[in-house]
Amino acid sequence: MFDSLKKLLGLKKKELDPSLAVEEVVGDSGKRISEKDLDALLWELELVLLESDAALPVVEEIKASVRADLLGRRVDRSYRVEDAIEMALRSAVRKVLQGSEFDLDSYVMQHQRPVVIMFLGINGTGKTTVIAKIAHRLQKQGLSVVLSASDTFRAGAIEQLSIHGERLGSKVIKHQAGGDPAAVAFDALEHAKARQRDVLLVDTAGRMQTNANLMDEMKKLKRVVKPHLTVFVGDSLAGNDAIEQARTFEREIGVDAVILTKIDADAKGGAALSIAHSIKRPIAFLSTGQGYEDLVRFDGQWMVDRLFGEKRE
Repeated sequence: MFDSLKKLLGLKKKELDPSLAVEEVVGDSGKRISEKDLDALLWELELVLLESDAALPVVEEIKASVRADLLGRRVDRSYRVEDAIEMALRSAVRKVLQGSEFDLDSYVMQHQRPVVIMFLGINGTGKTTVIAKIAHRLQKQGLSVVLSASDTFRAGAIEQLSIHGERLGSKVIKHQAGGDPAAVAFDALEHAKARQRDVLLVDTAGRMQTNANLMDEMKKLKRVVKPHLTVFVGDSLAGNDAIEQARTFEREIGVDAVILTKIDADAKGGAALSIAHSIKRPIAFLSTGQGYEDLVRFDGQWMVDRLFGEKRE
């Protein structure tokens, strides 16, 4: 996302308002940034953010924050315009992401067993793989995990989850393709209770979010298993589509937290900002690859550093 912003920050002084060219300011006292100075910058910033798939409300919030930070700010030879812009942008992004972190590990540890987590999202987002990653993460903490293959619409999803279950040593409860997703989840929950397992992870069908039958199935499934957490899995490359999907699932089913996939391939980053802002739900994890270990807890500062090209371990 911020490749374009870094280019924006690197604009030569002659491309900025001449009044902002600090070398042309007489004396060392510098000057204050005026409303006129900001107009071109904020217009350019808006275009960059929109091209990066940031939703319009997010764009407006970032622009307002940048304007408030920069208007009247004094710049001189020791405090350049570029520095002021970058600091304002960092601050604005942090504000959008504020309160967007969710500690799923602690949540699971604090709740009565079995903890039921239901996963939502359309096909192609990597939802089933994310479930396997979560199972692996919980197992490393000494927790026992049961998997519910409640995406009965697609036979491939049942097979995929079964393969992950074999690799991880987790029991997978499944029925034949085309069966009742809620019945599968019910059986999985009964199994988890009977065997005193710690966590039940429920996969669900991933047809398009506009499919009314799918939403009815999800509502029924949620009524049956009464999940402690409902997690939306979104593709960070999907841009505004991911935002609309998150809004629809939140409106129809309810979403408690978000996991974003393919973040390693996301050169834009608008999805993370926009989903966090649009549905006001925290982001639990970022999927950074295909391996079971390629799952990192979301951290607002980590995201800010990544957006500005400063990778942290």
